[in-house]
Amino acid sequence: MSTQRVGKVRGALVERWRQLRAVEIVVVQSAVAAALAWFLAAELVGNPQPVFAPIAAMVTLGISSGQRLRRAVELVLGVTAGIAVGDGLIYLIGTGSWQIGVGAVLAMTVTILAGGSAGVVSQAATSSVLVATLRPPTEGIYFTRLIDALIGGTVALAVMALLLPVNPVTVVSRVARPALDVLVDSLTGTARGLAERDQDRVQEALAALTRGEEKLDEFYDVLPEGREAATIAPLRWRSRAALQRYVKAAEYLERAVRNARVLTRRAVTLLRDDEPAPAELVASLCGLAEAARVVQRDLRRGSLPKASKLVCHAVEQASVAYRQGLGFSGSVVVAQVRAIGTDLLGTTGLPHDEAEREVRRAGGRPGDSFEATDSGGTANPTGANRRPDHGGSG
Repeated sequence: MSTQRVGKVRGALVERWRQLRAVEIVVVQSAVAAALAWFLAAELVGNPQPVFAPIAAMVTLGISSGQRLRRAVELVLGVTAGIAVGDGLIYLIGTGSWQIGVGAVLAMTVTILAGGSAGVVSQAATSSVLVATLRPPTEGIYFTRLIDALIGGTVALAVMALLLPVNPVTVVSRVARPALDVLVDSLTGTARGLAERDQDRVQEALAALTRGEEKLDEFYDVLPEGREAATIAPLRWRSRAALQRYVKAAEYLERAVRNARVLTRRAVTLLRDDEPAPAELVASLCGLAEAARVVQRDLRRGSLPKASKLVCHAVEQASVAYRQGLGFSGSVVVAQVRAIGTDLLGTTGLPHDEAEREVRRAGGRPGDSFEATDSGGTANPTGANRRPDHGGSG
């Protein structure tokens, strides 16, 4: 096996392990909730086979992140509708392949007409099928199945909120680190490419930024799970302040990555057009990368004075490079350094207006030449965000 293939296999295994670590607490929660739900339904209700109890618990705690409380309510509503339709219809028309199909269609139709969400509709259909196949009614409607579902949902919420609550800061920070890696690696790669006049290296940094979009998406996707854990779990209420820092930082991080993409595109053009790239410009990008690395390490602590100093020094270095004389693309790179600096200061908890003032104080007011443009010559689109923005940068 070639060295390159071994590296790919190792990288894939590392990524799978990271994914498992990200959901390990959910796996444990689901297993414990399923066992408890079966035990309570069997012992308290006396149902010898409380199948719906562990199913309800597992579905409520599912692997997907966020909005579990809402899913629990949807589960109960969906299971209730499905059981009612399934029990009633199968009791009247019997069981069989076509009866199962009719029951599923009717359960879904009822829940859609009642305004149920996709989760409610899906659970209604699933429950009607389970009713018809696991233990079809022969002597009447089994209300114990509804009770089983209620027990399963309640146990799941208790496990999630009281017994084994997720640490929201740990969950979010674990996903934030790879998202910040995207920014750190792109700035580092671009700096090296400029220092070595290596256009291919800068081009690779640009490609890595594009591939890193999914890391940002994962960061945003996990935030609802963190908010929910910090809201419903009393043991995690102390985490609210730290979690809020991540919520605010997420918006600034996305903007920083977007600005880094503009910077890297212009760095490619700078090398292609053989414009100057003084050592101060390279040092500025390295300083920004180091600041992002400090944010990555210390974000949960709240105060990031070292990151702020690194950002201001990077902006100062970029201004020195600008005053030495740069081409058009080099000037845009400097403008994006200021923009990314403003965004990184925002991740430290500094209000946006104050972050802009810090950047201006560190780099001065060089004038209109700092209007950021992309490789196509259009202004940096501060309004074209996928998510809400604070306004223009730096």
